[in-house]
Amino acid sequence: MITEPVKISQSDIRRLLSAANPDAALLYLYINSGNRPEDAEADLHFSAPRYGCAAATLRQLGLWPEDRPSHIAPGERPSYCEKDVLDAMDSDNTFRSLYGEVQRLLGRSLNTEELKILLGFVRYLGLTADVISLLVCYCKERARQRGSLRNPSLRTIEKEAYNWAERGIDTVEEAAAFIQAQNVRNSRLSRLMNLIQIRGRSLTAAEERYAQSWLDMGMDDELISMAYERTCLNTGGLNWAYMNKILQRWQQQGFHSAEDVRTGDRKTGVPKGASGQLGEAELEAIQKVLQEG
Repeated sequence: MITEPVKISQSDIRRLLSAANPDAALLYLYINSGNRPEDAEADLHFSAPRYGCAAATLRQLGLWPEDRPSHIAPGERPSYCEKDVLDAMDSDNTFRSLYGEVQRLLGRSLNTEELKILLGFVRYLGLTADVISLLVCYCKERARQRGSLRNPSLRTIEKEAYNWAERGIDTVEEAAAFIQAQNVRNSRLSRLMNLIQIRGRSLTAAEERYAQSWLDMGMDDELISMAYERTCLNTGGLNWAYMNKILQRWQQQGFHSAEDVRTGDRKTGVPKGASGQLGEAELEAIQKVLQEG
């Protein structure tokens, strides 16, 4: 086993921490020490499923040494007809079982157009029945989290199926790693929403982009709360663009915790107890950026 010194970027560290998967972190360190991925299972004493899940997590994080190819064939999507569906129902026991399982998960019968979509998942995207079941469950849970009382349509599920195919998700391990990463992401977003006093509603698309960018910066909860407090004191409420400029400036200064900011305040002469206020120069800089943007 090669044990070369490992250099890890802040970006990779944040992505690994966001996944909350120790096996993935260990595999990342192993590979980036100069070892071959195909030797990891034996050297790290991983079982095949354990290795598969760790590798899948790294692929979803974009940290695998080779890009995962898209499973969408070039050219136009094929168009299936009613006869294709009937033939599949008559001759393919796996498709017939999948049809029944998807109906059970969605709590309703599928019409012919929906069966054509389902057939495309299998024949065009190359997804297995197990992966499709996970896909449907994931879409159901996402709809519930967004406040919908109805199960998603096959058209909605189809959009996510193509997203998975573009990401190279075609195994149960890949799907499980993706779902785990999304669950961690949603949990972090929910905690952030509580920190900035947003309750009883979902984030808009623009708000979610801001929130996700803050999490990607690696800011801790106390630092985000401090930025929110300063934003409210200086603008009278939550101003997403204003708070974003504060956090961006702190990131540029290398601040990733509230203690970093307090240390910076002491160095720049911000009075003790003024944690809710920005210095005059910093305020002017932020206001200038906002006016220009």
